[in-house]
Amino acid sequence: MPSAVPTSLTNWWCDYSTEYAFVGFSYEVTACQSLTQLRTEFLDIRQKFKGRYVRLYGFCDRTGFYNDVIDAAWRASVGVHALIWFGWDGDDLWIKRRDNLFGILHSNPKAKYVTRVVQFGSEPLFDWVLDPEDLAAQVRAAKTNLSSLHIPVTVSDMAYSYQEHADDGGPSVLSAIDFIDAHMLPFFSTKASIANSSWPIVLTDLNWFVDNGLGKKIYLSENGWPSVTYDGVEPNSPSAVANVQNERDYYTVLDSHCSYFKTVAGGGVGWFAHIYSDNQEPGYGIYNTNGALKFPFAPKTSC
Repeated sequence: MPSAVPTSLTNWWCDYSTEYAFVGFSYEVTACQSLTQLRTEFLDIRQKFKGRYVRLYGFCDRTGFYNDVIDAAWRASVGVHALIWFGWDGDDLWIKRRDNLFGILHSNPKAKYVTRVVQFGSEPLFDWVLDPEDLAAQVRAAKTNLSSLHIPVTVSDMAYSYQEHADDGGPSVLSAIDFIDAHMLPFFSTKASIANSSWPIVLTDLNWFVDNGLGKKIYLSENGWPSVTYDGVEPNSPSAVANVQNERDYYTVLDSHCSYFKTVAGGGVGWFAHIYSDNQEPGYGIYNTNGALKFPFAPKTSC
């Protein structure tokens, strides 16, 4: 980062075509991490793993928390995929979260220089947190609100969710978003077995987005393979295997297809690892609950 906040975003962000292969981590913030922890872990993402982005997951409603995220991201030289969290309770707390986030994006001078995108929800179509047409309207309104900051807006969800809403607003959401945040969780496929056999599952969903995504840039935003199963993280195939080896193998499969990701229409496919630590979400972390790497992790950031 420069010593002073720039005066313009001109030539600030890298071209989308350079953002393929591994781009960073999903990072759950429900623990409302301290500024010190955010600074330490964002810097770790940047320096140890060459991560370019942190994709927020979950929520922290502490006043000014996103200011801390901006501070940590600026210091670490990482961008942020911000998130408006809906949750699963059907409440309207997301409205206050949206307004608080937008307020900081407009008031913090560094915000637009670290915030690459704002995501509406994590699988909001699948959870039907809003009528799809209403969700599309929220995306369009957010784009208007953030237009002066040049911050794109997207929705983070699965191909399956868009397919389920093909006749009741899914296409409107797909049209409204600036780029595609695709969830890629092949462990939950009815065809799942071991991670080394997961590429056809990945490719099926990815091809759907390529065929239906209107040429937009694609990121695999919530993307991984769990090392354990528990309530809410259970396979839909009797052959699906959850263990550390398969978690590692899944990322190895993605890494082996770097050249393919580079050439996908729309500027290539960038992927996040879900998630930074098992302390944030059991079984998905690159780090275990004791802060040790569960397996060697040095994915390609270019090829």
